[in-house]
Amino acid sequence: MAILGAHMSIAGGYYKAAEAAARTGCDCVQLFTKNNNQWRAKPIAAAEAERFRTSLVELGIQHPISHDSYLINLASPDDELWKKSIDAFVIELQRAELLGIPYVVAHPGAYTTSSEARGLKRIARGLNEVHKQTRGITAKCLLETTAGQGSNLGWKFEHLAAVIDGARAPERLGVCFDTCHVFAAGYPMGTKKDYLATMRQFDKIVGLKQIKAFHVNDSKAKFGSRVDRHAGIGRGEMGVDPFRWLMNDRRFRRVPMYLETPKGTEDGEELDVINLAVLRGLIDT
Repeated sequence: MAILGAHMSIAGGYYKAAEAAARTGCDCVQLFTKNNNQWRAKPIAAAEAERFRTSLVELGIQHPISHDSYLINLASPDDELWKKSIDAFVIELQRAELLGIPYVVAHPGAYTTSSEARGLKRIARGLNEVHKQTRGITAKCLLETTAGQGSNLGWKFEHLAAVIDGARAPERLGVCFDTCHVFAAGYPMGTKKDYLATMRQFDKIVGLKQIKAFHVNDSKAKFGSRVDRHAGIGRGEMGVDPFRWLMNDRRFRRVPMYLETPKGTEDGEELDVINLAVLRGLIDT
């Protein structure tokens, strides 16, 4: 059986994300550990962290993960922003550790005015510095596959392999595979044959063992558009079939999968509940 959950808000306290996950029938939960559009972060009180960890246990929510700030850019050619991003990512790992979160999902970064090759080296160097400053911390970074908007890196599987290969502590890295992003980046998954071929390609270039989490999102944008726009499951350009193949892929039955689809309600039902039901309905019994 697939392990399914969603990204939840921490408004009102970290434990609120756990409560929202339980209310909507999630097995797992993703959250931000701070405001994702600000550099500043209020320290996490020990009691706050303890309440979150206790809530997870009491509510039966497993596999908590966090997502880093959207401001962080480890590929930046600008030294000031690059160093600021390193400092911010160190804090992301420290906060995750305090909350008992094993993985922090991160967009690799955008090279802006430099080049793809320089950007990838910059990311690896930045992560090496992050790891140097966080010795003893067990929380790991999961590089997210991206759609490839603008100069964003991570839309080619080779990008992820280059960063992992360039890291001095590759064991502290993994991958979060986003279905919407991979589709928008131009990797086909519409037929069973296409899905298996894409996974074979990922395995050859990066390694399936590196996938520690999935973001399960349909795409509002067309195949190969390199535009990042999430849609509800089966309500976008992907349709339900790619999710059927994924839900029944026994290689990933222990890898948690998180919705990042639009929030809201429909006919009085939360959209997260609806999307989870669609995914579970695709699982062969």
